[in-house]
Amino acid sequence: MPSSRRRRPALPLTLSAAALLVPLATACSSSDGSGGSAGGQRLRVVMAFPPAQAMSPYGDDAVTLSRLAVIEGLTTLDKNGDAKPALATSWKRDNDRTWTFTLRDAAFQDGEKLTSADVVRSLRAAETASPEPRVLSDSRLTASAPDARTVRISTRTPDPLLPQRLANPSLTILSEGAYKGGRVNPAGHATGPFTLTKVNGALSATLQRNDSYWGDKAKAPGVDVKFVADGTARANALRTKTVDVAEYVPISQASLLGDGLVHEFPSARTNGLSLNTRHGVFADPAMRAAAREAIDSAALVKGVYEGRADTAKGLLGPGVPWAAAERTAPTNRAKAADKAEVAKTKQIVLATYTNRPELPEVATVVQQQLTARGFTVKQVVRDYAQLEADALAGKYDAFIQARNTLLDTADPVSYLASDFTCDGSFNISQLCDERVDAAVDKAAGLADTTARHRAETAAEAGILGTDALVPLLHERFVQGYDDSRVHGVSLDPMERTLITADTRVG
Repeated sequence: MPSSRRRRPALPLTLSAAALLVPLATACSSSDGSGGSAGGQRLRVVMAFPPAQAMSPYGDDAVTLSRLAVIEGLTTLDKNGDAKPALATSWKRDNDRTWTFTLRDAAFQDGEKLTSADVVRSLRAAETASPEPRVLSDSRLTASAPDARTVRISTRTPDPLLPQRLANPSLTILSEGAYKGGRVNPAGHATGPFTLTKVNGALSATLQRNDSYWGDKAKAPGVDVKFVADGTARANALRTKTVDVAEYVPISQASLLGDGLVHEFPSARTNGLSLNTRHGVFADPAMRAAAREAIDSAALVKGVYEGRADTAKGLLGPGVPWAAAERTAPTNRAKAADKAEVAKTKQIVLATYTNRPELPEVATVVQQQLTARGFTVKQVVRDYAQLEADALAGKYDAFIQARNTLLDTADPVSYLASDFTCDGSFNISQLCDERVDAAVDKAAGLADTTARHRAETAAEAGILGTDALVPLLHERFVQGYDDSRVHGVSLDPMERTLITADTRVG
Protein backbone atom coordinates (compact mmCIF):
# COMPACT_ATOMS: atom_id res chain seq x y z
CA MET A 1 0.00 0.00 0.00
CA PRO A 2 1.19 3.53 -0.63
CA SER A 3 2.14 5.51 2.41
CA SER A 4 -0.60 7.24 4.38
CA ARG A 5 1.87 9.89 5.52
CA ARG A 6 0.84 13.01 3.64
CA ARG A 7 1.56 16.71 3.88
CA ARG A 8 -0.90 18.89 5.72
CA PRO A 9 -3.45 20.65 3.50
CA ALA A 10 -2.38 24.11 2.43
CA LEU A 11 -4.64 27.13 2.68
CA PRO A 12 -6.17 28.35 -0.59
CA LEU A 13 -5.04 31.77 -1.73
CA THR A 14 -5.65 34.26 -4.47
CA LEU A 15 -2.83 36.62 -5.36
CA SER A 16 -3.28 39.97 -7.04
CA ALA A 17 0.10 40.37 -8.68
CA ALA A 18 -0.17 44.07 -9.37
CA ALA A 19 -1.23 44.86 -5.82
CA LEU A 20 1.59 42.81 -4.37
CA LEU A 21 4.31 44.46 -6.39
CA VAL A 22 3.44 48.06 -5.58
CA PRO A 23 4.94 48.07 -2.04
CA LEU A 24 8.28 46.86 -3.39
CA ALA A 25 8.85 50.17 -5.14
CA THR A 26 9.14 51.96 -1.82
CA ALA A 27 10.91 49.24 0.15
CA CYS A 28 14.16 51.16 0.24
CA SER A 29 12.73 54.59 0.99
CA SER A 30 13.28 54.72 4.74
CA SER A 31 16.52 55.02 6.60
CA ASP A 32 15.65 52.96 9.66
CA GLY A 33 16.36 49.32 10.33
CA SER A 34 13.11 48.12 8.77
CA GLY A 35 13.76 49.20 5.23
CA GLY A 36 16.56 51.68 5.00
CA SER A 37 19.83 51.91 3.18
CA ALA A 38 22.11 52.26 6.19
CA GLY A 39 25.02 49.86 5.74
CA GLY A 40 24.01 49.08 2.16
CA GLN A 41 20.81 48.81 0.17
CA ARG A 42 18.10 46.34 1.11
CA LEU A 43 17.40 43.65 -1.46
CA ARG A 44 13.97 43.44 -3.07
CA VAL A 45 13.12 39.90 -4.12
CA VAL A 46 10.02 38.41 -5.70
CA MET A 47 9.56 34.64 -5.36
CA ALA A 48 7.24 32.27 -7.16
CA PHE A 49 5.96 30.07 -4.34
CA PRO A 50 4.17 31.52 -1.31
CA PRO A 51 4.53 29.74 2.02
CA ALA A 52 2.36 26.63 1.99
CA GLN A 53 2.93 25.52 5.58
CA ALA A 54 3.46 28.80 7.48
CA MET A 55 7.24 28.56 6.97
CA SER A 56 7.48 25.13 8.54
CA PRO A 57 10.92 23.62 7.87
CA TYR A 58 9.39 20.21 7.14
CA GLY A 59 7.84 20.93 3.73
CA ASP A 60 8.68 22.96 0.66
CA ASP A 61 8.83 26.13 2.76
CA ALA A 62 12.20 24.88 4.01
CA VAL A 63 13.60 25.39 0.51
CA THR A 64 12.31 28.96 0.54
CA LEU A 65 14.06 29.57 3.87
CA SER A 66 17.26 28.06 2.46
CA ARG A 67 17.06 30.14 -0.72
CA LEU A 68 16.75 33.24 1.45
CA ALA A 69 19.80 32.28 3.57
CA VAL A 70 17.80 32.03 6.80
CA ILE A 71 18.46 28.44 7.87
CA GLU A 72 21.45 26.08 7.98
CA GLY A 73 22.14 22.43 8.69
CA LEU A 74 25.16 20.56 9.96
CA THR A 75 26.52 20.43 6.41
CA THR A 76 26.13 22.23 3.12
CA LEU A 77 26.76 21.17 -0.48
CA ASP A 78 29.30 22.37 -3.01
CA LYS A 79 28.54 22.68 -6.72
CA ASN A 80 29.32 18.98 -7.22
CA GLY A 81 26.90 17.91 -4.50
CA ASP A 82 29.64 16.94 -2.03
CA ALA A 83 29.10 17.66 1.67
CA LYS A 84 31.05 20.57 3.16
CA PRO A 85 31.16 22.02 6.70
CA ALA A 86 28.35 24.28 7.90
CA LEU A 87 27.33 24.07 11.58
CA ALA A 88 29.56 20.99 11.82
CA THR A 89 33.23 21.62 11.20
CA SER A 90 34.12 17.96 10.66
CA TRP A 91 32.74 14.42 10.80
CA LYS A 92 33.87 10.83 10.70
CA ARG A 93 32.20 7.51 10.09
CA ASP A 94 32.54 5.30 13.18
CA ASN A 95 30.97 2.25 11.54
CA ASP A 96 28.52 1.53 8.74
CA ARG A 97 25.57 3.01 10.71
CA THR A 98 27.11 5.63 13.02
CA TRP A 99 28.79 8.97 12.40
CA THR A 100 30.27 11.57 14.76
CA PHE A 101 30.01 15.31 14.02
CA THR A 102 31.96 18.11 15.70
CA LEU A 103 30.13 21.43 16.04
CA ARG A 104 31.52 24.88 15.35
CA ASP A 105 31.28 27.81 17.76
CA ALA A 106 28.10 29.54 16.57
CA ALA A 107 25.06 31.31 17.95
CA PHE A 108 21.40 31.32 16.99
CA GLN A 109 19.71 34.49 15.85
CA ASP A 110 18.03 34.75 19.28
CA GLY A 111 21.45 34.86 20.97
CA GLU A 112 21.51 31.30 22.31
CA LYS A 113 24.74 29.36 21.77
CA LEU A 114 24.66 26.32 19.49
CA THR A 115 25.11 23.06 21.42
CA SER A 116 24.72 19.39 20.64
CA ALA A 117 21.41 19.39 22.53
CA ASP A 118 20.01 21.77 19.92
CA VAL A 119 21.06 19.43 17.11
CA VAL A 120 19.50 16.42 18.83
CA ARG A 121 16.26 18.30 19.44
CA SER A 122 16.05 19.55 15.85
CA LEU A 123 16.70 16.16 14.27
CA ARG A 124 14.19 14.46 16.57
CA ALA A 125 11.59 17.07 15.64
CA ALA A 126 12.18 16.37 11.94
CA GLU A 127 11.88 12.62 12.54
CA THR A 128 8.48 13.00 14.21
CA ALA A 129 7.12 15.76 11.96
CA SER A 130 3.86 15.32 10.11
CA PRO A 131 4.10 15.43 7.19
CA GLU A 132 7.38 13.57 7.14
CA PRO A 133 10.16 15.45 5.33
CA ARG A 134 10.89 13.86 1.95
CA VAL A 135 14.58 13.54 2.79
CA LEU A 136 13.70 11.01 5.51
CA SER A 137 11.59 8.81 3.25
CA ASP A 138 14.41 6.30 2.94
CA SER A 139 16.28 6.85 6.19
CA ARG A 140 15.77 6.95 9.96
CA LEU A 141 18.07 8.97 12.20
CA THR A 142 18.85 8.66 15.91
CA ALA A 143 20.92 11.49 17.40
CA SER A 144 22.68 11.67 20.75
CA ALA A 145 24.97 14.18 22.47
CA PRO A 146 28.12 12.70 24.06
CA ASP A 147 29.12 16.25 25.01
CA ALA A 148 28.20 19.86 24.23
CA ARG A 149 30.28 20.03 21.04
CA THR A 150 29.80 16.51 19.67
CA VAL A 151 26.79 14.82 18.04
CA ARG A 152 26.56 11.13 17.29
CA ILE A 153 24.05 10.16 14.59
CA SER A 154 23.03 6.58 13.88
CA THR A 155 20.90 5.29 11.03
CA ARG A 156 18.67 2.23 11.02
CA THR A 157 20.45 0.88 7.94
CA PRO A 158 23.81 1.86 6.43
CA ASP A 159 23.52 5.34 4.94
CA PRO A 160 26.61 6.41 3.00
CA LEU A 161 24.84 9.65 2.03
CA LEU A 162 24.28 10.87 5.59
CA PRO A 163 26.57 13.95 5.33
CA GLN A 164 24.76 15.03 2.14
CA ARG A 165 21.39 14.22 3.71
CA LEU A 166 22.09 16.50 6.66
CA ALA A 167 22.49 19.44 4.27
CA ASN A 168 18.80 19.18 3.38
CA PRO A 169 16.83 22.30 4.39
CA SER A 170 14.27 20.19 6.27
CA LEU A 171 17.04 19.07 8.65
CA THR A 172 17.86 22.62 9.67
CA ILE A 173 19.10 23.24 13.21
CA LEU A 174 16.98 25.63 15.30
CA SER A 175 17.18 26.88 18.88
CA GLU A 176 14.91 25.68 21.67
CA GLY A 177 12.69 28.75 21.25
CA ALA A 178 11.56 27.53 17.82
CA TYR A 179 9.62 24.62 19.29
CA LYS A 180 7.21 26.39 21.61
CA GLY A 181 3.47 26.68 21.19
CA GLY A 182 2.90 23.37 19.42
CA ARG A 183 4.48 24.41 16.12
CA VAL A 184 7.95 24.96 14.73
CA ASN A 185 8.78 28.61 14.13
CA PRO A 186 12.14 29.37 12.48
CA ALA A 187 11.67 33.16 12.71
CA GLY A 188 14.54 34.43 14.84
CA HIS A 189 15.64 30.94 15.86
CA ALA A 190 17.91 29.85 12.99
CA THR A 191 21.63 30.50 12.33
CA GLY A 192 21.82 31.85 8.76
CA PRO A 193 23.17 35.23 7.61
CA PHE A 194 19.60 36.62 7.43
CA THR A 195 16.97 36.52 10.17
CA LEU A 196 13.31 36.03 9.29
CA THR A 197 11.56 38.77 11.26
CA LYS A 198 8.08 38.90 9.75
CA VAL A 199 5.81 36.78 7.56
CA ASN A 200 2.66 38.33 6.16
CA GLY A 201 0.73 35.16 5.32
CA ALA A 202 1.21 34.16 1.69
CA LEU A 203 1.98 37.71 0.61
CA SER A 204 5.36 38.85 1.90
CA ALA A 205 8.24 38.36 4.33
CA THR A 206 10.87 40.59 5.89
CA LEU A 207 14.47 39.59 6.65
CA GLN A 208 17.15 41.44 8.61
CA ARG A 209 20.91 40.92 8.55
CA ASN A 210 22.10 38.59 11.31
CA ASP A 211 24.99 40.56 12.78
CA SER A 212 26.00 37.64 15.03
CA TYR A 213 26.46 35.24 12.09
CA TRP A 214 29.46 32.94 12.52
CA GLY A 215 30.60 33.39 8.90
CA ASP A 216 30.96 36.37 6.60
CA LYS A 217 28.27 38.94 7.44
CA ALA A 218 25.60 39.68 4.86
CA LYS A 219 26.46 42.62 2.62
CA ALA A 220 22.82 43.71 2.41
CA PRO A 221 21.13 45.01 5.60
CA GLY A 222 18.00 43.02 4.84
CA VAL A 223 15.67 41.54 2.27
CA ASP A 224 12.08 42.48 1.42
CA VAL A 225 10.33 39.51 -0.15
CA LYS A 226 7.07 39.33 -2.07
CA PHE A 227 5.43 36.06 -3.14
CA VAL A 228 3.84 36.31 -6.59
CA ALA A 229 2.63 33.23 -8.43
CA ASP A 230 2.11 35.14 -11.72
CA GLY A 231 5.33 34.72 -13.72
CA THR A 232 4.62 37.62 -16.06
CA ALA A 233 4.13 39.90 -13.06
CA ARG A 234 7.50 38.80 -11.69
CA ALA A 235 9.15 39.56 -15.04
CA ASN A 236 7.44 42.94 -15.26
CA ALA A 237 8.62 43.84 -11.78
CA LEU A 238 12.18 43.11 -12.88
CA ARG A 239 11.75 45.06 -16.13
CA THR A 240 10.46 48.12 -14.27
CA LYS A 241 13.17 47.83 -11.58
CA THR A 242 10.54 47.31 -8.89
CA VAL A 243 12.59 44.34 -7.70
CA ASP A 244 16.26 43.46 -7.72
CA VAL A 245 15.89 39.68 -8.08
CA ALA A 246 13.02 37.79 -9.72
CA GLU A 247 12.84 34.06 -9.16
CA TYR A 248 11.97 31.76 -12.08
CA VAL A 249 11.45 34.12 -15.00
CA PRO A 250 9.01 32.60 -17.51
CA ILE A 251 10.51 31.35 -20.75
CA SER A 252 8.05 33.54 -22.66
CA GLN A 253 9.54 36.61 -20.99
CA ALA A 254 13.22 35.69 -21.24
CA SER A 255 13.84 36.96 -24.76
CA LEU A 256 11.90 40.15 -24.00
CA LEU A 257 14.03 40.92 -20.95
CA GLY A 258 17.37 40.37 -22.70
CA ASP A 259 20.63 38.80 -21.61
CA GLY A 260 21.49 41.51 -19.09
CA LEU A 261 18.45 40.59 -16.99
CA VAL A 262 18.14 36.87 -17.71
CA HIS A 263 20.50 34.19 -16.44
CA GLU A 264 19.90 30.71 -17.83
CA PHE A 265 21.70 27.66 -16.44
CA PRO A 266 21.30 23.86 -16.42
CA SER A 267 19.16 22.17 -13.80
CA ALA A 268 18.47 18.76 -12.38
CA ARG A 269 14.75 19.36 -12.83
CA THR A 270 12.58 16.92 -14.78
CA ASN A 271 9.06 17.85 -15.77
CA GLY A 272 6.95 14.74 -15.67
CA LEU A 273 3.41 13.45 -16.07
CA SER A 274 2.57 11.45 -12.93
CA LEU A 275 -0.13 8.86 -13.61
CA ASN A 276 -2.31 7.54 -10.78
CA THR A 277 -1.40 3.85 -10.63
CA ARG A 278 -3.86 3.07 -7.83
CA HIS A 279 -7.22 4.53 -8.90
CA GLY A 280 -9.03 5.29 -12.13
CA VAL A 281 -8.10 4.83 -15.76
CA PHE A 282 -4.35 4.67 -15.17
CA ALA A 283 -4.54 1.84 -12.67
CA ASP A 284 -4.35 -0.21 -15.88
CA PRO A 285 -0.70 -0.47 -17.05
CA ALA A 286 -1.87 -0.67 -20.67
CA MET A 287 -3.51 2.74 -20.34
CA ARG A 288 -0.41 4.23 -18.78
CA ALA A 289 1.62 2.86 -21.68
CA ALA A 290 -0.84 4.44 -24.12
CA ALA A 291 -0.41 7.80 -22.38
CA ARG A 292 3.36 7.47 -22.59
CA GLU A 293 3.21 6.72 -26.31
CA ALA A 294 1.02 9.80 -26.82
CA ILE A 295 3.61 12.22 -25.45
CA ASP A 296 5.84 14.14 -27.88
CA SER A 297 8.66 15.67 -25.81
CA ALA A 298 10.27 17.49 -28.74
CA ALA A 299 7.01 19.32 -29.46
CA LEU A 300 6.88 20.55 -25.86
CA VAL A 301 10.49 21.77 -25.93
CA LYS A 302 10.03 23.61 -29.22
CA GLY A 303 6.50 24.90 -28.79
CA VAL A 304 6.37 25.79 -25.10
CA TYR A 305 9.98 26.30 -24.03
CA GLU A 306 11.24 27.95 -27.24
CA GLY A 307 14.21 25.57 -27.22
CA ARG A 308 15.24 26.56 -23.65
CA ALA A 309 14.84 22.99 -22.36
CA ASP A 310 16.05 19.48 -23.21
CA THR A 311 13.97 16.61 -24.55
CA ALA A 312 13.15 13.87 -22.07
CA LYS A 313 15.87 11.25 -21.60
CA GLY A 314 14.48 9.56 -18.50
CA LEU A 315 13.90 10.51 -14.89
CA LEU A 316 17.44 11.88 -14.67
CA GLY A 317 18.29 14.48 -17.29
CA PRO A 318 21.39 16.48 -18.31
CA GLY A 319 21.55 18.11 -14.88
CA VAL A 320 22.65 14.72 -13.55
CA PRO A 321 25.80 14.46 -15.70
CA TRP A 322 26.65 10.81 -15.06
CA ALA A 323 23.15 9.47 -15.82
CA ALA A 324 23.39 9.28 -19.60
CA ALA A 325 26.42 6.97 -19.55
CA GLU A 326 24.84 4.61 -17.01
CA ARG A 327 21.24 4.55 -18.27
CA THR A 328 19.64 1.26 -19.38
CA ALA A 329 16.36 0.61 -21.17
CA PRO A 330 13.10 0.52 -19.18
CA THR A 331 12.14 -2.94 -17.96
CA ASN A 332 8.85 -4.88 -17.88
CA ARG A 333 6.81 -2.31 -19.76
CA ALA A 334 3.20 -3.21 -20.55
CA LYS A 335 1.84 -3.25 -24.09
CA ALA A 336 -0.04 -0.03 -24.82
CA ALA A 337 -3.81 -0.11 -25.28
CA ASP A 338 -4.91 0.83 -28.79
CA LYS A 339 -6.89 3.95 -29.62
CA ALA A 340 -10.22 2.13 -29.69
CA GLU A 341 -9.66 0.73 -26.19
CA VAL A 342 -8.57 4.11 -24.91
CA ALA A 343 -11.68 5.78 -26.33
CA LYS A 344 -13.88 3.58 -24.10
CA THR A 345 -12.35 4.93 -20.87
CA LYS A 346 -13.86 7.52 -18.57
CA GLN A 347 -12.80 11.15 -18.57
CA ILE A 348 -9.47 11.72 -16.85
CA VAL A 349 -8.55 14.76 -14.76
CA LEU A 350 -5.18 16.31 -15.61
CA ALA A 351 -3.90 18.82 -13.04
CA THR A 352 -1.00 21.23 -12.86
CA TYR A 353 -0.13 24.54 -11.20
CA THR A 354 0.35 28.16 -12.18
CA ASN A 355 3.49 28.96 -10.14
CA ARG A 356 5.68 27.77 -13.00
CA PRO A 357 4.13 29.69 -15.88
CA GLU A 358 5.07 27.18 -18.58
CA LEU A 359 3.19 24.31 -16.91
CA PRO A 360 -0.37 25.39 -17.81
CA GLU A 361 0.73 25.64 -21.44
CA VAL A 362 2.45 22.25 -21.13
CA ALA A 363 -0.83 20.86 -19.76
CA THR A 364 -2.72 22.18 -22.77
CA VAL A 365 -0.30 20.56 -25.22
CA VAL A 366 -0.31 17.29 -23.23
CA GLN A 367 -4.11 17.37 -23.19
CA GLN A 368 -4.08 17.68 -27.00
CA GLN A 369 -1.60 14.80 -27.32
CA LEU A 370 -3.65 12.56 -25.01
CA THR A 371 -6.87 13.49 -26.79
CA ALA A 372 -5.31 12.51 -30.11
CA ARG A 373 -4.67 9.09 -28.57
CA GLY A 374 -8.34 8.73 -27.63
CA PHE A 375 -8.45 9.96 -24.03
CA THR A 376 -11.09 12.41 -22.83
CA VAL A 377 -9.29 14.97 -20.68
CA LYS A 378 -10.42 17.64 -18.23
CA GLN A 379 -7.87 20.16 -16.97
CA VAL A 380 -7.50 21.54 -13.44
CA VAL A 381 -5.01 24.41 -13.16
CA ARG A 382 -4.53 26.29 -9.88
CA ASP A 383 -1.92 27.71 -7.56
CA TYR A 384 0.31 24.93 -6.22
CA ALA A 385 -0.80 25.49 -2.61
CA GLN A 386 -4.35 24.63 -3.64
CA LEU A 387 -3.35 21.40 -5.41
CA GLU A 388 -0.64 19.76 -3.33
CA ALA A 389 -2.76 17.99 -0.71
CA ASP A 390 -5.15 16.54 -3.33
CA ALA A 391 -2.26 15.47 -5.56
CA LEU A 392 -0.56 13.63 -2.71
CA ALA A 393 -3.87 12.00 -1.79
CA GLY A 394 -4.24 10.62 -5.32
CA LYS A 395 -7.31 12.65 -6.29
CA TYR A 396 -6.13 13.35 -9.85
CA ASP A 397 -5.68 10.86 -12.68
CA ALA A 398 -2.64 12.72 -13.99
CA PHE A 399 -0.48 15.49 -12.55
CA ILE A 400 2.18 17.55 -14.29
CA GLN A 401 4.98 18.71 -12.01
CA ALA A 402 8.52 20.03 -12.26
CA ARG A 403 10.70 18.02 -9.86
CA ASN A 404 14.34 18.57 -8.95
CA THR A 405 15.83 15.08 -8.80
CA LEU A 406 18.81 16.19 -6.68
CA LEU A 407 17.00 18.46 -4.24
CA ASP A 408 16.86 16.14 -1.24
CA THR A 409 20.40 14.75 -0.92
CA ALA A 410 22.22 15.91 -4.08
CA ASP A 411 21.95 12.26 -5.09
CA PRO A 412 18.80 10.97 -6.83
CA VAL A 413 18.29 8.02 -4.49
CA SER A 414 16.19 10.14 -2.12
CA TYR A 415 14.06 11.39 -5.00
CA LEU A 416 13.52 7.81 -6.19
CA ALA A 417 12.53 6.76 -2.67
CA SER A 418 10.19 9.63 -1.87
CA ASP A 419 8.42 9.69 -5.25
CA PHE A 420 8.20 6.03 -6.26
CA THR A 421 8.33 3.64 -3.29
CA CYS A 422 5.42 2.28 -1.30
CA ASP A 423 6.24 4.41 1.75
CA GLY A 424 7.40 7.44 -0.22
CA SER A 425 6.17 10.72 1.25
CA PHE A 426 5.86 12.44 -2.17
CA ASN A 427 4.40 9.54 -4.15
CA ILE A 428 1.91 11.40 -6.36
CA SER A 429 1.64 8.45 -8.74
CA GLN A 430 0.64 6.20 -5.79
CA LEU A 431 3.11 3.60 -7.08
CA CYS A 432 3.72 0.55 -4.90
CA ASP A 433 5.85 -2.05 -6.65
CA GLU A 434 8.02 -4.54 -4.75
CA ARG A 435 10.63 -4.67 -7.52
CA VAL A 436 10.98 -0.88 -7.52
CA ASP A 437 11.27 -0.80 -3.73
CA ALA A 438 13.98 -3.45 -3.80
CA ALA A 439 15.94 -1.64 -6.52
CA VAL A 440 15.81 1.68 -4.64
CA ASP A 441 16.78 0.01 -1.36
CA LYS A 442 19.78 -1.58 -3.05
CA ALA A 443 20.98 1.76 -4.40
CA ALA A 444 20.51 3.49 -1.03
CA GLY A 445 22.79 1.01 0.72
CA LEU A 446 25.80 1.33 -1.59
CA ALA A 447 28.74 3.42 -0.35
CA ASP A 448 30.73 3.25 -3.57
CA THR A 449 29.62 6.16 -5.74
CA THR A 450 30.00 4.38 -9.10
CA ALA A 451 28.14 1.30 -7.90
CA ARG A 452 25.37 3.44 -6.43
CA HIS A 453 24.94 5.36 -9.67
CA ARG A 454 24.59 2.12 -11.61
CA ALA A 455 22.03 0.86 -9.12
CA GLU A 456 20.12 4.14 -9.36
CA THR A 457 19.86 3.90 -13.14
CA ALA A 458 18.69 0.30 -12.75
CA ALA A 459 15.98 1.57 -10.40
CA GLU A 460 15.18 4.30 -12.94
CA ALA A 461 14.69 1.61 -15.60
CA GLY A 462 12.28 -0.25 -13.33
CA ILE A 463 10.28 2.89 -12.53
CA LEU A 464 10.07 3.89 -16.19
CA GLY A 465 8.89 0.37 -16.93
CA THR A 466 5.81 0.94 -14.74
CA ASP A 467 4.93 4.17 -16.61
CA ALA A 468 4.02 5.69 -13.23
CA LEU A 469 5.73 8.85 -14.48
CA VAL A 470 6.15 9.85 -18.11
CA PRO A 471 9.12 12.23 -18.47
CA LEU A 472 8.13 15.28 -20.49
CA LEU A 473 11.35 17.34 -20.65
CA HIS A 474 14.29 18.60 -18.61
CA GLU A 475 14.13 22.25 -17.61
CA ARG A 476 16.80 24.90 -17.62
CA PHE A 477 16.53 27.53 -14.90
CA VAL A 478 16.02 31.19 -15.68
CA GLN A 479 16.60 33.64 -12.82
CA GLY A 480 16.23 37.37 -13.28
CA TYR A 481 18.44 40.21 -12.08
CA ASP A 482 20.36 43.11 -13.58
CA ASP A 483 23.98 41.93 -13.57
CA SER A 484 25.22 45.51 -13.92
CA ARG A 485 23.92 46.42 -10.46
CA VAL A 486 23.03 43.21 -8.58
CA HIS A 487 25.84 40.88 -7.55
CA GLY A 488 26.30 37.64 -5.64
CA VAL A 489 23.08 35.88 -6.69
CA SER A 490 23.54 32.11 -6.50
CA LEU A 491 22.68 30.16 -9.66
CA ASP A 492 22.30 26.77 -8.05
CA PRO A 493 21.20 23.74 -10.15
CA MET A 494 20.05 22.05 -6.92
CA GLU A 495 17.89 25.07 -5.99
CA ARG A 496 19.11 25.22 -2.41
CA THR A 497 20.48 28.77 -2.65
CA LEU A 498 19.53 32.04 -4.31
CA ILE A 499 20.16 34.95 -1.92
CA THR A 500 23.43 34.60 0.00
CA ALA A 501 25.52 36.66 2.37
CA ASP A 502 27.31 38.01 -0.69
CA THR A 503 24.16 39.13 -2.57
CA ARG A 504 24.03 42.91 -2.83
CA VAL A 505 22.94 45.89 -4.90
CA GLY A 506 25.62 48.23 -6.24
